[in-house]
Amino acid sequence: MDPRIEQHAEVIVEHSTTVEADDNVLVMAPSVAEDLVVAVAEKLGEKGANPGYHLRSSRASRAYMRAADEESFSLADHKLAEMEETDVVIRIGGARNTSETSDVAGRKRAAFAKASKPIGEERMRKRWVATVHPSPGNAQKAEMSTEAYADFVYDAVNKDWDAQREHQAQMVDILDPADEVRIVSGETTDVTMSVEGMVTANDYAELNLPGGEVYTAPRPDSVEGEVLFDKPLVRHGREIDGARLVFEDGRVVEYGADKNEDVLGEILDTDEGAKRLGELGIGMNRDIDEFTYNMLFDEKMGDTIHLAIGKAIEHTVPDGEPLNESATHVDMIVDMSEDSFIEVDGEIVQRNGTFRFEEGFEADV
Repeated sequence: MDPRIEQHAEVIVEHSTTVEADDNVLVMAPSVAEDLVVAVAEKLGEKGANPGYHLRSSRASRAYMRAADEESFSLADHKLAEMEETDVVIRIGGARNTSETSDVAGRKRAAFAKASKPIGEERMRKRWVATVHPSPGNAQKAEMSTEAYADFVYDAVNKDWDAQREHQAQMVDILDPADEVRIVSGETTDVTMSVEGMVTANDYAELNLPGGEVYTAPRPDSVEGEVLFDKPLVRHGREIDGARLVFEDGRVVEYGADKNEDVLGEILDTDEGAKRLGELGIGMNRDIDEFTYNMLFDEKMGDTIHLAIGKAIEHTVPDGEPLNESATHVDMIVDMSEDSFIEVDGEIVQRNGTFRFEEGFEADV
């Protein structure tokens, strides 16, 4: 076995989820990721944990949702019960065909997401991590050879996470006490939001692997302005390109896209919370230096920010503060490498992708 797979498994078990003896661990993965599942299983055995394995099949999901009547979707009590008895959830992605579910109707996806919402909420209360095993489908989508894509993945996940945490802590110190954030990129993005009272989190691969972002929750009613997301996103196998959102009083009042605008509309129509922001994230993983159409990696890319419409991440919203609720959470990316800046409480803290605590930062140009 490639020793990098074993290292990946060690990061998952030792760093990301800190598995302990007798933990009930649920490993969810597609068959294409079997090598990583095997390596994780070995680590779980060494820990004395109690693993269970779930096959995740995009072909089976497609078949089920296309055959089912959306009115029939209801909470799967047995899946909720299993999640309630689980201590650690390890979700591994990987695809043979990244567009396998692209012909499932958006209304069915939304109905299924609403029915399954309690399971997702329960999962978020566990120790969990989401990661990716390099696979041919993802390599093809990234326009890389399988070998080159594997190199890219392992460079991003098998790294010194303590050093990454310390680097990102400098941005946490800026954002956590802040009141207002403004993001400007060219002539197409100028948006402000309040983060007053919210918690800024430092993602150094405890929940997402790779990690590499600092993130918080905007106050739901505070977002004002316009954003052009100049990096595409793939949602259920369909690519949305050139997405544009206009916010007033925190709510999306106008939207558009150059490609698959209908998919963007379906996301926004999931529920009322899908029309508001649940997250502001700042990418800080410099080892992710190529866009690969995989949001788990792309949102951590240096010189980017991302905004997520939909559900806020609960640990970024203290008790008593407004929590945006939704059955969806969809990240979208803005390239901040040129003609761009992040302003916090009136002070520019990043210009053209360079932070004020990095060499080469210029506050004024």
